[in-house]
Amino acid sequence: MAKEGADMTEETEYMIDKNAKKEAGSVEFAGSTKEMRAVMLAGFGGLNKLRVAKKPMPEPLDGEVKIRVKACGLNFLDLMVRQGTIDNPPKPPLVPGFECCGIVESVGENTKGFEIGDRVMAFVNYNAWAEVVCTPVDFVYKMPDEMTFAEAAAFSLNFVAAYMMLFEVANLREGMSVLVHSAGGGVGQAVAQLCSTVPNITVFGIASCFKHAAIKDSVTHLFDRNTDYTQEVKKISPDGVDIVLDCLCGENTGKGLSLLKPLGTYILYGASNMVTGETKSFFSFAKSWWQVEKVNPIKLYEENKVIAGFSLPNLLFKQGRSGLVRSVMDKLLCLFEQKKIKPVVDSLWALEEVKEAMQRIHDRGNIGKLILDVEKSPTPLMANDSTETSEAGEEEEEPEGDNDSKERMPFIH
Repeated sequence: MAKEGADMTEETEYMIDKNAKKEAGSVEFAGSTKEMRAVMLAGFGGLNKLRVAKKPMPEPLDGEVKIRVKACGLNFLDLMVRQGTIDNPPKPPLVPGFECCGIVESVGENTKGFEIGDRVMAFVNYNAWAEVVCTPVDFVYKMPDEMTFAEAAAFSLNFVAAYMMLFEVANLREGMSVLVHSAGGGVGQAVAQLCSTVPNITVFGIASCFKHAAIKDSVTHLFDRNTDYTQEVKKISPDGVDIVLDCLCGENTGKGLSLLKPLGTYILYGASNMVTGETKSFFSFAKSWWQVEKVNPIKLYEENKVIAGFSLPNLLFKQGRSGLVRSVMDKLLCLFEQKKIKPVVDSLWALEEVKEAMQRIHDRGNIGKLILDVEKSPTPLMANDSTETSEAGEEEEEPEGDNDSKERMPFIH
């Protein structure tokens, strides 16, 4: 019996020693894993679903570029992703964001055209709001020397979308007229600048009244989004306009179609009218859908009108048109270097300030682009709003009616 007890003790000590070595090896392995900060979306819903978290740093795969991110673009599309109002979003938790810029840190096998240290801007199929991203080389572009990182983060998505809608879809030419909704936003300002590169273009801008003073020189005619702008446009141009760029949807679809001249083109590139509150609203979705004028192909045929849709992320990531997008980017960079276009940056925000930044874009308070500056330190009042946590970290619901964020906007102008 004593011998049996001694054998069991020896076996137990062996197992403890074996497990200790195994755990030590696990700790050593975990410690060697490089981590980075990233904005995590824990689930679809309100601002409380966003947190800054530590997660493993990615490494480039075959044909990819690893970028040390300096700045990221924030778009209304990101707000719709947060609410879960887009089709087939990836399952959370996820890192939002579709565009960023920074410095090449390394490249994967069979990756040509870029070297360590290159200043680049890139499209990313999610995961952009992080300190490091890896994305296929087809979605990466070298920055001009005179372009700042804030400008680069404001450039890619807005100007490529604006250019492709105007010139690839609607075939903008001298003497035509364009109506653009949300004229004070990033895409709206890109549209206005690109129209100025073509002779004799008339731009009708629709924007909130408080933005008019800031953007009045960028468009030909400017109207309040809360007025009956269709009658105002027809007073100036009884035949209507050649191109309508609509990021709102809902009742504005019918208004836009009614304003088209024969052979005119209506392009839908967003549906921000579906976003009313902080979280997804079935009522807003249903209302917007109900207000959309049901398109009759026979009526389009009889009136010689064109209706189109445009989604740059789908064109890039689902439909494989990166070559076309690169050719457009080359043209845009030439225009930038000729000082014919320049991104309008509204404000810079730290990653920890993402909630306040997203609230600003939700309130339609921005003029130009909102930028997440990865190296920026949060203001003291915001430092505790999105504190770092684990990737699975949760946060308590925030009380409604807190308007403090509107008092704390770190503008750069």
